[in-house]
Amino acid sequence: MTVLITGASAGFGEAACKLFVQNDYRVIGAARRMNKLSALKDELGENFLPLQMDMTDKNSINNALSEIPEKWQEIELLVNNAGLALGLEPAYKCNFADWEQMIATNVLGLSYLTRQILPKMVVKKRGHIINIGSIAGTYPYPGGNVYGATKAFVKQFSRNLRADLAGTRVRVSNIEPGLCGDTEFSNVRFKWDNEKAAQVYENVEFVKPEDIAEIILWVFRQPEYVNINSIEVMPVAQSYAALSIYREQD
Repeated sequence: MTVLITGASAGFGEAACKLFVQNDYRVIGAARRMNKLSALKDELGENFLPLQMDMTDKNSINNALSEIPEKWQEIELLVNNAGLALGLEPAYKCNFADWEQMIATNVLGLSYLTRQILPKMVVKKRGHIINIGSIAGTYPYPGGNVYGATKAFVKQFSRNLRADLAGTRVRVSNIEPGLCGDTEFSNVRFKWDNEKAAQVYENVEFVKPEDIAEIILWVFRQPEYVNINSIEVMPVAQSYAALSIYREQD
């Protein structure tokens, strides 16, 4: 049984690759950084296939998919994990190029790859798409602007896929993590200001990539007649914020 996991070079994707190989699945790990994937290949062995793929480039996606060996081509599970946040400035101060990159990766890339994989699943009447969304797709926060909007897209795209796929036996799930550490998420968001990124997780017992990987595996291993529509995951240390009220000063 073959699994394709994007964003496999770090964080949730890397942890999921390791867990699925440990559980005797064949795993295709896709990412831009081939050096990271090669190191993962050395660790995981013959049941791991590294695949260089840039989610912002349709030609890169097409070329990568064309390189998958025949015996690996029947993909039972696609984990759309690749995604990123850039910046935390208010909308009127943001770099528009950051917005474009988030949309290109989190929305267009995810959509395009899904469209390439789905037809074979529908023909076989078997398969599962697991999208990695975020609680940012439900709960707005200052500076979340376009990142939160892309994850709201992932939430609604997952729901609409479920509607389109009724009767095909293809399953769709959306996993929505909250505060997770031991990933490159905040490092990327703050343009590799690692000190600033580290402050996000100070004195907090956060969710770890291995926790999300375990959830992905559990969702996939449910009976074929069971579809987990969505799962929202937070550390105990994280909860809901009060609504902000701006008060005029006298």
